[in-house]
Amino acid sequence: MNILLVYPEFPDTFWSFKHALKFVRKKSSSPPLGLLTVAAMLPATWDKRLVDMNVQNLKQTDLAWADMVLISAMTVQRESTQAVIARVRAANKTLVAGGPLFTAEPEAFPEVDHLVLNEAEITLPLFLSDLGRGKPKRIYETEEHADITKTPIPLWELIDLRYYDSLSLQFTRGCPFNCDFCNVTALLGHRMRLKTTRQLIAELDQIYALGWRRNIFIVDDNFIGNKRILKQEVLPALIEWRKGKKGCLFLTEASVNLSDDDELITLMVKAGFTQVFVGIETPDDNALAECSKSQNRNRDLISSVRKLQRMGLQVMGGFIVGFDSDDETIFERMTEFIQQSGIVTAMVGLLQAPVGTQLYQRMLREGRIRNTYSGDNVDGETNIIPIMEMAQLKAGYRKVLDSIYSAKGFYERVRTFLTDYAPARHSVTLQWEEIAAFLTSMFEIGIRSEERWHYWRLFFWTLFHHPKKFPLAITFTIYGYHFRKVNELHVA
Repeated sequence: MNILLVYPEFPDTFWSFKHALKFVRKKSSSPPLGLLTVAAMLPATWDKRLVDMNVQNLKQTDLAWADMVLISAMTVQRESTQAVIARVRAANKTLVAGGPLFTAEPEAFPEVDHLVLNEAEITLPLFLSDLGRGKPKRIYETEEHADITKTPIPLWELIDLRYYDSLSLQFTRGCPFNCDFCNVTALLGHRMRLKTTRQLIAELDQIYALGWRRNIFIVDDNFIGNKRILKQEVLPALIEWRKGKKGCLFLTEASVNLSDDDELITLMVKAGFTQVFVGIETPDDNALAECSKSQNRNRDLISSVRKLQRMGLQVMGGFIVGFDSDDETIFERMTEFIQQSGIVTAMVGLLQAPVGTQLYQRMLREGRIRNTYSGDNVDGETNIIPIMEMAQLKAGYRKVLDSIYSAKGFYERVRTFLTDYAPARHSVTLQWEEIAAFLTSMFEIGIRSEERWHYWRLFFWTLFHHPKKFPLAITFTIYGYHFRKVNELHVA
């Protein structure tokens, strides 16, 4: 049987990094880890082809070749997903769908032949068994959570690694916290489920054997959910694995209480972690209480962030405005917080309620769900009716973005970060993509753009004050270029 796996295209968003990727001659930030893992669960005798529409076109010859099409998507990929579904139906091919978008809204896709929902380790074998007997059902779903120690290594051979800026792997699923706007626990539960350390090292061995030396994104929603295992087993194993190797530095997601554990931070940095995404959400304690973000309360959040950066972890931050408790002062306070923290990669969105979350259920009860959840964190839209007047909320939100991603605000924040940041010394190999990015940045940003004065000021300031951080400064100028492009898109 010929199986075509299709990953729909992402729109131009904050996390797409489309405008930044062209500097390093890449087409996508990371590959479709879920589909590659699903491919490894399919019968070995089946012929498989994967089309990631973020790096290549879906051709009619691909559809003609296929006996069955498998599609997976996140909510933000909805538009491309619907276009793919239409093409598959027109080609009269059997269509099987799964992933977060379909799990959250199965009723929205009546055209799909078979919905394999929730975690594929449980529902996919059921579908395959019924398919083998010639009696597949339309919907497969479960409330159970999978044993991920049995999850196979992704079939990396289905993609061309040269198109991607980073590779991905997953070590844990679930999160111990209870943030009411987050759909992670709705999909994956509160109990932390871990792969074995042996599995993690095996996946890394395969990635390294493929010749990969760039960043690796450990996509866990909260990597530090089980600190004991990390300290005793996982991080020591990663430190040992990296001996004699170049590149393959890690980025991941973690809760802000990481800043309370110096031993854990030190081990992570020694193991090759350089970046961590943290859900800061808001500087307002009332809003943190409102959304049950208990781990962020009763602490100096700016000090927590700057401590992580001084110890060697670049903090990427997620922020939200539009909580019921927010008043007209939140916009200025949010801007000041972001600037003072030195968080260069600051994602600020309006509060949204993903289907299945506690927030969604509360908004539904209060009659405050107004439209479909977009899944785009920074499009300036929300699917809830806020307490603050909508025009005021959107105007204040726009003011925050225009401030933090103005050339002045952004470059000031980069200097704050570079002054604080104490990077670890890891063995890396300067690749041609980085050289190309540097040269392109001088032309595209340093000559052609309106921010050129800020670019050159940072350029020489870093050379004189922090020369070892110069490559990072250039990287941030490219990030800023992308963020401003995305901001301008939504203004338009």
